[in-house]
Amino acid sequence: MDSVISEYLEIQKRGIEDYQKHLMLGGGTPGPVLLKGKGVRVEDVDGKSYIDCTSQSWALYLGYSNKEIIDAVSEHAHNYLTHIHQGFGTLPRLALAKKLSELAPGKLNKVSFTVGGGPAIEAAMKIAHTNRPASRYFICLYDAYHGTTLGTMGSSWISTKASGDFAGGANYLNLTNAFIRVPNPYCYRCYFDQKPEKCNLMCAKMLKITLERGINGPAAGVIVEPIQASAGQIPCPRKYLAEIRKICDEFEVPLIFDEVQTYCRIGRFFAADYYGITPDIIALGKGLGSGFPIAAIIVSEDLKSFGPKAEELHTFANTTIGQVAALKQIEIIQKNHILENTNKMGNYICSRVSEIQKEFPEIGDIRGTGLHIGIEFVKDPVSKVPIEEKTINIRKEGLKRGVIFGLGGVRKNVLKIKPPLIIDKEEADEVISIFYDSIKTVLRG
Repeated sequence: MDSVISEYLEIQKRGIEDYQKHLMLGGGTPGPVLLKGKGVRVEDVDGKSYIDCTSQSWALYLGYSNKEIIDAVSEHAHNYLTHIHQGFGTLPRLALAKKLSELAPGKLNKVSFTVGGGPAIEAAMKIAHTNRPASRYFICLYDAYHGTTLGTMGSSWISTKASGDFAGGANYLNLTNAFIRVPNPYCYRCYFDQKPEKCNLMCAKMLKITLERGINGPAAGVIVEPIQASAGQIPCPRKYLAEIRKICDEFEVPLIFDEVQTYCRIGRFFAADYYGITPDIIALGKGLGSGFPIAAIIVSEDLKSFGPKAEELHTFANTTIGQVAALKQIEIIQKNHILENTNKMGNYICSRVSEIQKEFPEIGDIRGTGLHIGIEFVKDPVSKVPIEEKTINIRKEGLKRGVIFGLGGVRKNVLKIKPPLIIDKEEADEVISIFYDSIKTVLRG
């Protein structure tokens, strides 16, 4: 350990830039070099502290350095196993598969583990295609984000010009799968000029029309984020999800919920429970392992699943460290009523932002479910013209003042507030105070 610390000190002594030139950064919003953290706070190499409202890619549900998680993982690593080939059984894998099956709704009771959210979506696609062998195409929503692997990149907005420019996904078009896209239920900017109170679900009808007339052969599956995160924190209304469930049943197409970001963050273990809509497959990642790498799919018993012939084989698919962390996190969430806190603090933050909206009409829309919160900034509430540069500057101002806010992926005029689920009222008040000061500085100068 002393040698590791001495290397850290050497980096600081020689200068970060001397080391950064060796690193390729494939993506992400730029930020400071972070050193250590506890709870909802993280400290950079210069000693500056921040409340982290990104939970580090929305993954640290219990915050930084949770003692119970660290103790459980440490005990397991010292006394049992760390890395095991997935052909061998392990007790943590069996326990976690059973636990997720018990928590999941309906007939979702078969689990396969993998190494990240993108590979989990790919695994779900494999299952769907196995059950629709005559199919070729998958359907996803406008502005979806399902990963950057070659198998999922074609489903993510980074392969389109949705943000104004072709992003990284467009560099690999001859290697990626083609996905058919249908409109997302972006109620704040409805493509069909509908109002929520009188909506005729044209976006869902477009899925049906596409299945009938816009795709060659049967569809392999429909992939949906119940709340589109990278699209700008866009929640799918319940009636929309109910309608696409009905449409998928009519056309016998597997419905896949990408719950990589909604697992636990919206105040229920699964968005499927929150909405009361059960898909055929759920994909999990990010926060599943409390910051340790692990992902999974949960599949309906009605679907044919993986066999032993290397259909889904990964060196680190049986990471017992991630499994132990995931199990311990579920235990902590249940015993400490973390989901209740998620709803309580999410409602509190949204109510405080609503009060600030009265002073700043540039806050065009507040979209929050649990601690899955997005705030869309516009020039004015009538024109709804996005103000991207000012939103980026609000994030920068927040960083100066000690809060790490997130930005919407495809929409840089959306600020994200998605802290660890353990945030308390005092910490939430600090976040809101800095949020207010930051927008006042940028918007009123």
